[in-house]
Amino acid sequence: MRFVIGLGNPGAKYTHTRHNAGFDVTDRLAAFFQVTLRKRCLRLYKRSSVSGGLVVQPLTYMNKSGEIIKYLGIEDASQVAVVCDNMDLAVGGLRIRKGGGSSGQKGLDSISQALGTPDFIRIYIGVGRPSEGTPVVDHVLQVEKDPQKAESYNQTLELAVKACQRFLEGESVEVLQRDFNRKGIL
Repeated sequence: MRFVIGLGNPGAKYTHTRHNAGFDVTDRLAAFFQVTLRKRCLRLYKRSSVSGGLVVQPLTYMNKSGEIIKYLGIEDASQVAVVCDNMDLAVGGLRIRKGGGSSGQKGLDSISQALGTPDFIRIYIGVGRPSEGTPVVDHVLQVEKDPQKAESYNQTLELAVKACQRFLEGESVEVLQRDFNRKGIL
């Protein structure tokens, strides 16, 4: 079984912010499969079974995302794709890769620790760097306001949904990289 885990923070104040890119993708993925992500285990996660796997949103806040790995008993890192925001990619960028560091992303750190390896698939959604004088926290916890960037960001979320769909259907990471990796707009 394959797992797509969308990272984000629960709560209305985080809805559709840059930092909740993973939740936005998994919400759209569930809609594509015409399923509803349902809460399980009282606030631990939302999930739904879909073609070939499970779509999951940890509801433990970003830095404790790995708790879901332990709870679900996931042992094979190659069967896990984690969707999250990435400031090192320009808005509209999409990068799929297997393994690597976390670049300070606490959710990825937590999942790496829970799996005992960083060798899972990452689907990065580009959110760009904050403008000069804007703190990182303020940048990632805001909704994209620039119309051109918002449109590019939205298109990237849709591409990520397609990549997740194909991952759940058994596609290799190499093919996903070839078909979906792209640079964003500056």
